[in-house]
Amino acid sequence: MKIASVEPLFVGRFLYVRITTESGLVGIGESGAWGHLEASATSIEKFGEYLKGKDARQIEHHWNVMLRASHFIGAAISGAVSAIDIALWDLKGKHLGVPIYELLGGSMRHKARLYAHVKGRTIDDQVAHVRALRAAGFTAVGHLNPLLDESISEPYFKAHARKMADAIDNVRLLREAAGPDVDLCIEIHRRLTVPEAVTLARGIEPFHPMFFEDPLPPENPDAMAWLADRIPIPIATGERFINLQQFQTLLARRGVQYLRPCICLCGGITGGRKIAALAEAHDAQIVPHNPLSPVSLAACLQLGAAIPNLAIQEYPSASPNAQGKAVLPAHDVVTGLDIPENGFIKIPDGPGLGITLVPGAEHRERITRPIQMRPHLDGSVVDQ
Repeated sequence: MKIASVEPLFVGRFLYVRITTESGLVGIGESGAWGHLEASATSIEKFGEYLKGKDARQIEHHWNVMLRASHFIGAAISGAVSAIDIALWDLKGKHLGVPIYELLGGSMRHKARLYAHVKGRTIDDQVAHVRALRAAGFTAVGHLNPLLDESISEPYFKAHARKMADAIDNVRLLREAAGPDVDLCIEIHRRLTVPEAVTLARGIEPFHPMFFEDPLPPENPDAMAWLADRIPIPIATGERFINLQQFQTLLARRGVQYLRPCICLCGGITGGRKIAALAEAHDAQIVPHNPLSPVSLAACLQLGAAIPNLAIQEYPSASPNAQGKAVLPAHDVVTGLDIPENGFIKIPDGPGLGITLVPGAEHRERITRPIQMRPHLDGSVVDQ
């Protein structure tokens, strides 16, 4: 199991790593540093220099070396480590002929509940999308932004009263569309101040959202904990966290009830299982973040199969197709993933991740993400 090569692969708007052993066995992983994939690819190449010739089975050892070498941190680095870690677990599972969850203690579940994405620049668009997903069998919908997914090129301004009233009424309309048998996972995308978040959370309480995700920017755990003490809705956050210490800090302050680790950013499957154990010790639950490709989803599902405190899995589906099936972005990049049925997805039980990257995937057109920000009407910047 000696490592022969470590290759970053740009496939569409995603970044993968392909690790090949001297015997020809191949493992794949994905970086979640999607805003800075170019830097993450460079980190993969540098870590690859260290890994060549090493035993691929020593996952914990390599994880420690990569994260503790000079103790530099950051999303690009952590995304690279996460991608490599996932690929190493994929290799080990394939080498032993078992899914990754068997290496993590065996399965707690054979399928995972999903919430599908709802997007829309108008509330009418979002309501229509909720109804379509409910008809497709989903029991939860998320990425639900009551502030709407407006174009970032449009300057933004609303008076506080109007901003709050519109958002609260939008949640009411979404609840009416969803009915009582579909959970609403409200997603704010870090767009509020602390007082705005308090007002909005109290205003939408009657509509029983499952959680209130990322109401504030991620940098200040004290602000999130202060908010959690003052609102009646559980907070979900953590998709931008890059290590288990950030989750521990917020858990210690009782500032989160649903942890949102991105397995492709927080340290891979090795980091994810440690975060899940921290959450379990604090009576918190895991909602793995996944705005990425089916490779990321497969990694989330392998971890989710083995932990006791998986609440629900993010499923970044497009609108249901003519057959009423929700299709993932880049769904044809891999083989081995099932289509959801009645709001659940079967956890792959093949070796490793249980999926295979299709031949020639790296030749697909690369899509880059520019640096951009929505302007405020006064010329400043708006988080969106």
